[in-house]
Amino acid sequence: MRHVLSALLLAAAPSIAFAQGQAGGPILTVEEAVQLAIRNNPTHLRALSARSRQGAALRSAYGSLLPQVGSSFSTSFREGGTQIVEGQQFGASNDILSSSYSIGISASYSGASLMQPRVERANLTASEADVTNSAAATRSQVVTQYLNVLQAQARAALQDTLLANNQAQLELNRAREQVGATTSLEVRRSEVLVGTARVNVLRERNNVEIETLRLFQLMGVDKMDGVRLTTTFAVTEPALALEELLDMARRGNPALNAARARESAANVSVSQARSQWLPSLSFQTGFSGNSLQQTNIEPSIASAMVQTENARRSCLSSDSLRVGAGLAPRGGCELIQFTDADAAAMRTANEQFPFSFTKNPFGYGVTLSLPIFNGFRREQQIQGAQASRNEARYQVRAQELQMQTDITSAYRSLLTQFQTVQLQEQNRATAQQALELAQERYRVGASTFIEVTQARTDFEQAGTNLINAIYDFHKFYAALEQAVGRPLR
Repeated sequence: MRHVLSALLLAAAPSIAFAQGQAGGPILTVEEAVQLAIRNNPTHLRALSARSRQGAALRSAYGSLLPQVGSSFSTSFREGGTQIVEGQQFGASNDILSSSYSIGISASYSGASLMQPRVERANLTASEADVTNSAAATRSQVVTQYLNVLQAQARAALQDTLLANNQAQLELNRAREQVGATTSLEVRRSEVLVGTARVNVLRERNNVEIETLRLFQLMGVDKMDGVRLTTTFAVTEPALALEELLDMARRGNPALNAARARESAANVSVSQARSQWLPSLSFQTGFSGNSLQQTNIEPSIASAMVQTENARRSCLSSDSLRVGAGLAPRGGCELIQFTDADAAAMRTANEQFPFSFTKNPFGYGVTLSLPIFNGFRREQQIQGAQASRNEARYQVRAQELQMQTDITSAYRSLLTQFQTVQLQEQNRATAQQALELAQERYRVGASTFIEVTQARTDFEQAGTNLINAIYDFHKFYAALEQAVGRPLR
């Protein structure tokens, strides 16, 4: 029995023991988890979407410098009849179909529009910095949660070990009861400890599932059953210099770079706001045409025939008067006549709807305007842009101070935690020796079961403290990497 207890206490590392219990499942390394999160994490994908939107805004800013071209085509119908406008009658006795087209070209340039591409490019640079910062934050969150899962697995493996130890102790007490070396009370106490250990096992295994679920949530994918986390993290003494870390962070911290990019964009926005004092130039031109067609041209033809006949008669009458006055006639009255060819020509000329357009005269216009006073709205916009720039500067300074604080605190905590891990390893080894000694003394009747229980409690606490110390060390390392803005191991 002694050898069984010793073998349980000297079992393999808790995380390895837990992984062996899940042998055969899919393997997930920390780098794979990070890459999956970069591709699928919804929060990070929103940053990518914002960058795409800003890229479209930059293209639109360049496009606004090109002339704007628009076109239109319209048709209409007007019933025959007249209408009175200011005492005058207008209209036609016939129904009319009409259509028209227009092609307009215009361009407008001002200081603000000319600087808009520069503003949008600065905003795009800031959006790209935000994407880099989001990727770094996502990586830090995934690494920390990966460590949380490993920590939960280690705690669950410790509880499995303690459950096996309590079960072995229960078998020992039952054997001692059979030979009269102990009482049934100690057997019942052992049974209570076994039941408590089983509850602890269930609780820790459920905690593993919850932490794993949170990891997959950060990764942005559905949880896989039986996944095995295979990345190991060694506890080694940090060989880092604080000043070197601060220098690296000043150059490469994603959050600080994003704040600086926002400050640059704010500076450009101030220049754009001030450009409103400059004059603006606009240009417009275009082409247009229309077509007009009567639905029934016959009344117009009849009217033209009557007018032609009246003209011929007037010509003949004039010639008669000239002859009577002893003058020579003008002649040519026989040429004044309305023929079928004239009627056909009127019918052909009327058939214009909808695409036989008559082009309107060409024209263009140029306007130069100089703003003078607009109710202080221009001044308000300039002050607003300057306030935004000042806020961006304050944000950069705040980020610098936050970065220095985060790096210094994480660095000092990392060094302290390394020493804590060493002390907790010693405490766990001492607690394990005390438990083995208490169990051996109890086996030979030199101590009570209460001493064994207390030794086991001390061993559990020491094991838990060691697990927490190890993974807190790794989490401080991850926090330091996030503050610096790059991996450090």
